[in-house]
Amino acid sequence: MPMDREPARATPVAFLHTVLQCYEQYGKDPEKALEYAQITPSDRANPQGLMTALQMERLSVFAMQELDDEALGWLSRPMRWGSYGFLARATLSAPNLRIALRRWCRHHGLLTDDLHLQLDERAGLAQVTVHERQLACADRRRLGLMTLLRNIHGFSCWLLDSQIRLTQVDLPFEAPDYAAQVAVMFPARICYQAERASLQFDVNYLDMPVRRDEAALNLMLQRALLVVVKPYRRDRLMQQRVRQLLANAKPGQTYTAESLAQALHVSVRSLHRFLQEDGMSLQKIKDEVHCEKAMQLLLRTSYPVKKVAASVGFDNAKSFTRAFTRWVGVSPSLYRQSGGKCGVNMG
Repeated sequence: MPMDREPARATPVAFLHTVLQCYEQYGKDPEKALEYAQITPSDRANPQGLMTALQMERLSVFAMQELDDEALGWLSRPMRWGSYGFLARATLSAPNLRIALRRWCRHHGLLTDDLHLQLDERAGLAQVTVHERQLACADRRRLGLMTLLRNIHGFSCWLLDSQIRLTQVDLPFEAPDYAAQVAVMFPARICYQAERASLQFDVNYLDMPVRRDEAALNLMLQRALLVVVKPYRRDRLMQQRVRQLLANAKPGQTYTAESLAQALHVSVRSLHRFLQEDGMSLQKIKDEVHCEKAMQLLLRTSYPVKKVAASVGFDNAKSFTRAFTRWVGVSPSLYRQSGGKCGVNMG
C-alpha cells in the first residue's frame, strides 16, 4: 500500500520567526499557535528551513485571531480581526475588477493611515502600488508587504474566478535569503530594491466581471488565507480577448482559429485549451458575439437583413436568418418588429 506523500515545504521558516516577533511585541506566549499549526521545535531550529503552506496558514490565522491583528504587528496600530472581511464585502457588488480594486484601495485607507494603495493604468498595464507613510521593522515589513500583495492578487483572482498573470512585482528591499521561495510566491519578473511595492498585470483583466456572490464570500471567508496560497490555473482573460477581437472585426473580416491564435500570440492548441478550461468553445464565442452584434444592428439601424448578415460575417441572408432564429428563437425581422422584446437571447 503506497504511503501518503509528505506535503511540500515551500514557505520560509523566516516567516515563522517574524510571527514569533509579533507575539513577543504583544507580550504573549505563541505555544498554542505553534501547536495548532503543528510546528515542532525542529521546524523552528533552522532559520534557513522551510515549512508547508498549511502550517503557515494555520499559524497566521491563529495568531491574527489571538492577537486581534491581521497585520501581525506590521503597522503602527492593530488591524483588527475581520478587517479584510470588511474589505472583501465592500468590493463584492462591483461590476468588474477595476471598480473592485478601486474600492479595495479606498477602503483600505479607512483601516490604517500607514499605507495608501493606488490603482493606475498605463501602457496596457494595470498597477497596484503600496505607498508607505512610515517604515516598520525590516522583517515585519517584508512579510507584511508580501502578504498584502499576495492578498490583493489572490483575492482579485478569486473575484474573477480566474488566474491573473502577473508581469512584474516590485519589492522595496534587498533580495532575502529565501528569494527562491519569493519567486514561487510571485511567478513574474521580480524587481528588488524598488522605490515602492507594486503588482503589474495586463490592463484587460480590469474589465472582467466580478463572478462571486454573498454565499461564495461567506464560504471563502471560512478559510480566507487560501486565496493567498491557492494558485488559479484557469485564465478567463483569453475568452475576453477573443470576444474583443471578434467584436472589433472590420466588415468582411473573418477570424479563424489560426488567425486568432496568431493575433493573441499563442498556439492554436493553447487557444482551444484555454477556452476549454473556461467551459467554452471558439464556435460558441463566435455565435454569441455575432448574435449580440446582429441584435444591435437590427434595433439601432434600418439596415436590410442582407446587410446585417454581411456585417456579422454571413455570405447570405438565408443562412444568417437560420442562425439568428436558432440563437434567439425568432427571425431577424420579427425581432426588429418587436423592438427586441420578442425572443430570448442566447444562454
